[in-house]
Amino acid sequence: MNEEIDGMNKEEFRSIFKTELFKKMDKMIEEKKMSMENAILLLKHAGYLKVLKNIWILDFRNSSLNKRIEKMIFEEEKKKEGKNEWLLVELCECFTFLKDGVTLEEFPSVCVPCLLKAALRKEENEESQKEVEMALLALSDIGRWYIEQKLYLKEITEIIEHQQKHRNLTKLAYQSAWLFFIDRFYTTIFLKDMIVNELHFGREAARELEELTRCIDWKKKEEEMNKEEAKEKLTLTRWIETLNFYFLKCKLRNEELVELFSGISYVYRAAKGDNHRGIRSQCVCSLIHAAGDKVVRDEDLLRSGAISAVLEEIQRPTIVDKMAKESLLFFTNVSNRLKEKKKNEMEEVNRKATKKEILEKMEEEGYEDTITSFHEKQNFILGMCFHRSSFSFSDYFVDTGQNSFIYEKNNESRQISFSTLTWKDFHSPIKKT
Repeated sequence: MNEEIDGMNKEEFRSIFKTELFKKMDKMIEEKKMSMENAILLLKHAGYLKVLKNIWILDFRNSSLNKRIEKMIFEEEKKKEGKNEWLLVELCECFTFLKDGVTLEEFPSVCVPCLLKAALRKEENEESQKEVEMALLALSDIGRWYIEQKLYLKEITEIIEHQQKHRNLTKLAYQSAWLFFIDRFYTTIFLKDMIVNELHFGREAARELEELTRCIDWKKKEEEMNKEEAKEKLTLTRWIETLNFYFLKCKLRNEELVELFSGISYVYRAAKGDNHRGIRSQCVCSLIHAAGDKVVRDEDLLRSGAISAVLEEIQRPTIVDKMAKESLLFFTNVSNRLKEKKKNEMEEVNRKATKKEILEKMEEEGYEDTITSFHEKQNFILGMCFHRSSFSFSDYFVDTGQNSFIYEKNNESRQISFSTLTWKDFHSPIKKT
């Protein structure tokens, strides 16, 4: 059964794990036609893949099987003697993996310490590390619920520090540990100093991004990848998603940002081609959030290669609407940054120098006018009026070598410069020739 689950796509997975299945399993357990042990093995494996592939299943939370597992968790936790610690871990994993939606108030106080204790196992054999990975993946799926620090801070810090010293966790386990910790920003933002300056999140994330990127054969389509490569790509995707939230929530300047932007740019360049457009889009989104963050310095984006990487995307002849729009959003944020004068005299000198260097680079690539023009019209292009126009980014984002595109209106074709584009042009029906 586990092998069959491994081969399912998202649609097949959702169609199988429905209310009917959970109801049938519960009935089989009640009639002793299925052992609880086998049910747990099946649910854990399904939950593991559900979280890894980012699939939502809403049918479980209201099922009788869920109620059975909830009851078993709290009954086992209340035992004074003869408590089965390993059964409790497995029940907590099942519940956490499949719970999508509302969580019981008592849930963190029981399941979080239980899962962290399982994740603290130091044995380096494959079986133990798989169980550690399972526990940390479950923790990473708890989301941004408020959890008291006393329930997790000491343990999650120990797990991360031990990994930095011994490097014995799997890639997915380490990413999951960080995701659980970063998600605590949602309710406990002052953790940022520990995460940034003591545990060196930027350095660690950049290293993981580059190592994972090198492990993947980017020439293959996703369906052509073997099981390990597919897992590594999913882990890499989870890192980028974590960074999106990190840049939105962590407003703390540190020297490791250049490393982090370099790591994102490395992934962005490696994942070329239409087969991996999703992960490239996530990379740009991370850079958009970073470029909009005031604690990020202009030179960080320049020195890291982030600006060059996105310029390369603009130059692709096969660029699509979504990527063009995201690239322009990134440069809109960069442009906004370069306009803001600094109060500190030295910072203002640095801003002018960086602005000059960035604009010269854009001019070299032939896109300074393009970015300036789109920046001036961003409220229309990216705003509420966008849906009223037939304008399509991929139709017109064509490098003619002259910062322009060709369009046709009233049976007349002509070449229009981005820098002379008017609002009237966008309101009129236009199409690419």
